[in-house]
Amino acid sequence: MRDEHKRMRQPSCRMNDDEYQLLVRAASACRMSVAAFLAHAALKAARDLDRTAAEIATEREVLTELFAVRRHLGQIGNNLNQVAKATNAGADVPYARAVLDAVHRAAKRVQNVTQHYLETENRAV
Repeated sequence: MRDEHKRMRQPSCRMNDDEYQLLVRAASACRMSVAAFLAHAALKAARDLDRTAAEIATEREVLTELFAVRRHLGQIGNNLNQVAKATNAGADVPYARAVLDAVHRAAKRVQNVTQHYLETENRAV
């Protein structure tokens, strides 16, 4: 490298063993040193902040949605148990359809989040 392009700065980051091994394998697959791979990947992300920020936001959105779905499924499970108990006792359960519709909506929500996650992962590869 010419002097004006020579890399003089040496940033530092910490990783656990699994993260470091993943980094080593990725650098090796690209036939680069770990330092060169880190510099290349970090600079590529820094030059495209819109995409980088969108990928991070997408991951956060997926996790937020999964936690919301988990809470929703817990609530639906309680309602479904109440419907089953009332039905087994011979009671009329006028809200059974509403509970079953909620189960279908929750299943669709899980399907949508999963599909969105898979599409995001496929674009990253």
